[in-house]
Amino acid sequence: MRPRFFYSMSVVSTFCFVSLQAQDRPNVLLIMADDMGYSDIGCYGGEIPTPNLDRLSEQGVRFTQFYNTSRSCPARASLMTGLYQHQAGIGQMSEDPVNEKNPNPYKNDWGTDGYKGFLNRNCVTIAEVLKESGYHTYMVGKWHLGMHDEEKWPLQRGFDRFYGILAGACSYLRPQGGRGLSLGNEKLPPPDAPYYTTDAFTDYALKFLQEQQDGNPFFMYVAYNAPHWPLQAHEEDIRKFVEYYRENGWDKVRKARRRRMVEMGMVRDEWDFAEWESRRWDELSDSEKDESAYRMAVYAAQVHCMDRNIGRMLDYLEKKGELKNTLVFFLSDNGACAEPYKELGGGTLEDINDPSKSGNVSYGVAWAQVSNTPYRRYKVQSYEGGISTPLIMSWPAGIGISSGALRTVKGYLPDIMPTIVEATGAAYPETFHGGKTIYPMVGESLLGVAEGKQKNEVHEYMYWEHQMNAAVRKGDWKAVREGEDGKWQLYDLAVDRTERNNLALKHTDILKDLVSHWDKWAADYKVYPKRKKK
Repeated sequence: MRPRFFYSMSVVSTFCFVSLQAQDRPNVLLIMADDMGYSDIGCYGGEIPTPNLDRLSEQGVRFTQFYNTSRSCPARASLMTGLYQHQAGIGQMSEDPVNEKNPNPYKNDWGTDGYKGFLNRNCVTIAEVLKESGYHTYMVGKWHLGMHDEEKWPLQRGFDRFYGILAGACSYLRPQGGRGLSLGNEKLPPPDAPYYTTDAFTDYALKFLQEQQDGNPFFMYVAYNAPHWPLQAHEEDIRKFVEYYRENGWDKVRKARRRRMVEMGMVRDEWDFAEWESRRWDELSDSEKDESAYRMAVYAAQVHCMDRNIGRMLDYLEKKGELKNTLVFFLSDNGACAEPYKELGGGTLEDINDPSKSGNVSYGVAWAQVSNTPYRRYKVQSYEGGISTPLIMSWPAGIGISSGALRTVKGYLPDIMPTIVEATGAAYPETFHGGKTIYPMVGESLLGVAEGKQKNEVHEYMYWEHQMNAAVRKGDWKAVREGEDGKWQLYDLAVDRTERNNLALKHTDILKDLVSHWDKWAADYKVYPKRKKK
C-alpha cells in the first residue's frame, strides 16, 4: 500500500474559456518534468501523491523501458527534433546566462557541429513541423535550447506563444536576471510575490488555450522546471511529507518503492537493488535525519504540486470535451539529480525556499538513488538510473483506453517526433529555414506499440553519449562506459537491469559487437570531434 497523504483534488480553472471546435486531428500535449527520477510518481511505484498522473496512466499506457539522454538540454534537443542531440547541435550543454563567473555567452560553442550550444538550422522542432500543418503551437516553462540572440528563442523556432525561462534553471519563487522570465520575445521583470513557477506556467498554458479563437488543433509543450533544484515549494505541500520521510528514511522508502514496482510488473523481483552509495539511515545523527527528511519533503512537494497543475490542464480539456482527442505524453528529461554529489545535498537549510537562490540547493546522492529506484546512478551518467524515464502516453480516441497497461518495447527520445508526425498526419520536411537541408528523423513511431499492435522491437541498436559517458543497447545486452577513461562494461538487462554483474570478460564477442556499433554511430552522428582543433 502507498502511504496515505492528504491533498486537495485539482480544480478546473476559473478562466472563461472559448470552446474549441471538434477536429479529427488530435491536439498534442507534451509534458516534461525536470530532473525527476524513474520511481517518483505513483503509477511508477512512488509514494508521492500524483493522482492526476495516475489517472492519466489509467487512460493510456506506461512504458517500462523508455530512455532519455541523461542531461536536460541534450534531452530537450533530441525531444524537440527527433534526432540525436549531437545532430541538433547540443551534444554537451546549451548556452548559459552571462554573469561574473561566466562572462563569455558562447563558451558552450566548441566550434564543431555537434557542440554549438543551441539548436542548429539543419533540424526542425515539433512546433515548426506542426505549425506548417495548421496547428497552433504554444510553449510554457523551460526552453534551454539557446538563449543568446533572439533567433534561438521559441518564437523563432516555431512556437506562436511562449512564457517561461530561456535558461536551464531558475528560482521558483522569483526568477530574475539571466535566469528570468520571458513572454514571447519580451524579457520580463522579476515577478511580485506570491509567485511559483509551476503554478504560473500552468496559468499561462490555460491562458493561451483560452485565447485561441478558432477550432484548429493545438500543440502545447509544457516544460516544468520541477523538481529540478533549487529546493523551493509551497509550505502547505511540504508539511504533508516531513513526518513520513523522517520516520521512514531512505532505506525503508526505497524498499517500499521496489516492492510496489514488483507488484505492478514495472520491475522483476529477481533484479536486486543497484549498489547503494551512502550510509544507512540509522547511521545518521538525529539532526542529519531532520534536515535530510526536510529536503526530501520539499522535493516531494515540488513533484506533488506539478501533478496538481497537470490536473488543472487535464480537467480543462475534459470539461471542453477535448481530452479524448488529445495525445498526451508525460516524461522526464533525465534521471534524478545527485548534484553536487554530496550525500545530504547542496546548500544550507536556510537556502531552501530563499527566493534569491537559483543554484543547486538540493537533496543529495542518497535521495537521488531513491528517486531512481531500483536502478544504478543518476543524472549525467549512462547507467539505467541516469537514462531511464517514466513515459505515460494517452490518446483515448486514437490508441484506445488501455487502463494503464505496461509496454515493454524499448524506445527513446528521438521516437517522440515521429510518433507525433504519424498521429497528426503532419509532413516532416526535407528542407526548411530558407532551403537548408534537414536531417531525416532517426526515431520510430511508437503508436503501434502504444496500441499493443507492435510487439517487436522498433530499434535494433540504441545509443547514448554525454560528457564521455556512453552506452549502447541491443536487445537485452547493454554496454556502458563511465567517462573517457572508463572501460566498457557489459550487462544482461533481462536478468540484471540494475547493472550489478559486469559480464565484459565473459562475453567478449558480444561486447566487441556493441562497441564497434557505438564507434560507428559516434563517427556518423557528430559525437566526434568534440572540440575544434586549435
